[in-house]
Amino acid sequence: MQLDLDNLPSDTALLHRLVRDIASVIAHRNSEIQRLQAIIKQLQRAQFGRRSERLDADQLALGLEDLDIDLSAVEADEASVEAPAPMQKLQPKRKPLPDHLPREEVVLNVDSETCACCGGPLHAIGESVSEMLDWVPAQLRVVRVCRPKYACRSCGTITQAPAPERPIAGGLATPALLAQVLVSKYCDHTPLYRQAQIFARHGVELERSTLAGWVGGACWWFEALHDRLCKHMFASDRLFADDTPIPVLDPGRGRTKTGRLWVYARDQRSWGGPEPPAAVYVFAPDRKAERPGAHLTHFKGVLHVDGYAGFERLTDAGNITLAACWAHTRRKFYEVAQAEDTPIAHEALRRIASLYAVETQVRGQSPAHRLAARRALAKPIVDSLRLWLEVQLPQLPGRGNLAEAIRYALSRWDGLTRFLHDGRIELDTNPVGRAIRPVALGRKNHLFAGSDGGGERWAILCSLIETCKLNGVEPYAYLHDVLKRMVNGHPVNRLDDLLPWNWRAAALAPAAA
Repeated sequence: MQLDLDNLPSDTALLHRLVRDIASVIAHRNSEIQRLQAIIKQLQRAQFGRRSERLDADQLALGLEDLDIDLSAVEADEASVEAPAPMQKLQPKRKPLPDHLPREEVVLNVDSETCACCGGPLHAIGESVSEMLDWVPAQLRVVRVCRPKYACRSCGTITQAPAPERPIAGGLATPALLAQVLVSKYCDHTPLYRQAQIFARHGVELERSTLAGWVGGACWWFEALHDRLCKHMFASDRLFADDTPIPVLDPGRGRTKTGRLWVYARDQRSWGGPEPPAAVYVFAPDRKAERPGAHLTHFKGVLHVDGYAGFERLTDAGNITLAACWAHTRRKFYEVAQAEDTPIAHEALRRIASLYAVETQVRGQSPAHRLAARRALAKPIVDSLRLWLEVQLPQLPGRGNLAEAIRYALSRWDGLTRFLHDGRIELDTNPVGRAIRPVALGRKNHLFAGSDGGGERWAILCSLIETCKLNGVEPYAYLHDVLKRMVNGHPVNRLDDLLPWNWRAAALAPAAA
């Protein structure tokens, strides 16, 4: 509410009414502020509190969305009680709408080209243009393929164009529809039964089993491309590795069993490496150490890993060097600090934070620059931290959580300090951690994979989709085009052309020319 304090009305009744209105607005605002502050504290506690109190990232995002909606509602209420000429509010700067979107122009012209004031003719002096973002709902259509038949009057031979190859023999789905189903399931995490409900709203009844058959048939085309992506990845000399559980239906026992998705990521952007970022997923029915050993048979180089003991076996042949993760080490001390609030744990966190502060300064620099800065700035911190941990350990209860956290760090010290000898090595395994997040979201939506084959399909599609996202490629456009090319007979010896980074380069080539 805006008031001119220099020209207040003299009418007592009007002043009383204004005071009552102001008091009502203040009471409403105070109650809203208290409620929103309570929500903020709850979300902060969920994010930074003890693990048992935390919300997962997606639930936190939903809470923040509701908070933003509430704030918008409060602002709308304030606008409704303001005077006709309120003070101008500074609006946040909005990004322009992308140029590649199609435009529909609507011209709102004046009713007459004659001046309403004097009757003289009007002439154009410019225009005001504004844009709004519109939505065109998805549309299902039927593609009718007509193949006329021709007969020879002389010999009776009948001639007809051959039937086009279909992605799925006898199937109704075009490559475009298959790509939509795959992206909805494996990128947007919409299970098939929900997709069937969406299609039903469009007037097309499709059984979930039909969609499942489409997914299986489409994945068959991508198996060779997934194999090629794996070979390309494992030919690198620097990778990140981790695994994540995936529930798999076990009909024999009437429940689910725990399979694993082994995830390998490559990301050299922090030091300007030549290889494009990528991520591959490989399904396995268990977490045995033989699994990464089989995947990395031909890998030679540095492998960034967490504390899983099975990775240690990879170093037996001398071809693989393990770089340990400071994020996992920090997590051990963080859990102790939250549970026990000990000064030693907080001091360890402070020292590790100073390491990350150095890393922030050198991110994006050349390996030589990163190595020089690390040796000058990070090495003293690391050396001091080790001496300090060795002094603290004998003074702590041997079976305490804090002693366990210190032993965890000291037992992996060679791997934790590997980054001080090579500017291309990272402090942690965060790149592969980011690649696991979509799987975790999908796991909550799908609940479980229906079989080991479902886990393998999950690995194939997640590999291609996540690699697309890492390279700035729109997953639907990629899967649609690649599926169409493969159905039309793309040469097997040119599968590298269809890897996401090569596909993107080819797609941008005409525009660059």
